[in-house]
Amino acid sequence: MIKFPSRPVTDVISNFHRPERPFPGTRAAIAKRAMRLLHLSVPILVLTAALLSPARATAAPSIVVSVPDQTLALIDKGVVTARFPISTSKFGLGDNPNSYATPLGSMEIASKIGGNAPMGAVFKSRKLTGEILPPNARGRDPVVTRILWLRGLEKANARAYSRNIYIHGTPVEKLIGRPVSYGCIRMRSRDVARLFGAVTVRTRVAVLNTKLNRAVAQATLLSNTGGTRMAAKPSLRLHTGTRVAAN
Repeated sequence: MIKFPSRPVTDVISNFHRPERPFPGTRAAIAKRAMRLLHLSVPILVLTAALLSPARATAAPSIVVSVPDQTLALIDKGVVTARFPISTSKFGLGDNPNSYATPLGSMEIASKIGGNAPMGAVFKSRKLTGEILPPNARGRDPVVTRILWLRGLEKANARAYSRNIYIHGTPVEKLIGRPVSYGCIRMRSRDVARLFGAVTVRTRVAVLNTKLNRAVAQATLLSNTGGTRMAAKPSLRLHTGTRVAAN
């Protein structure tokens, strides 16, 4: 014999459909955990998208120059694949006309000149003269071997192209590693030839007044997030001489 509950049937039915109530404080705890998880997941998702996005990857700078370290790094997917000693300007940092300073910030290679020139080949106004100099030729300081002509991509270096700012070879190799140029970024002939073959027109170049490791991280982060502004306001040392071509 089946025994029915002593409570009215309507109570049994209503209790059957009524969801169980959570213990006191459970809803607040669940909401707090959900918000904490959301706060943690958002930056992870943003970083992952920046790293995996093909559009961002193509915009990453391929060259980073550290002024304090006087070093140029070749970058492949955010990893330093080669380092070269360089020389930036002995007149400081900046982009003012006739300052002979090295501009800071995000730039790109506008033109590649001298791809088939022999080591030590001399350029004047970006034209080969036919002369070839050995490293550390006495009393000579022209542009040699290769030229990577730079174009500024931000206000702080907008004059770089018109000021003829290059990455180029120099015969004065014994002074590489010290700031001795007239605005350009100088390299040893063998190093600039290697760099020349590894980059293309529109390759990004970031020149930063920070140590190399930090410069690479900063340039990569800004590129991955779509930024281009890298230049800090530099202190300038102006030159009042009559030399018109930076090197």
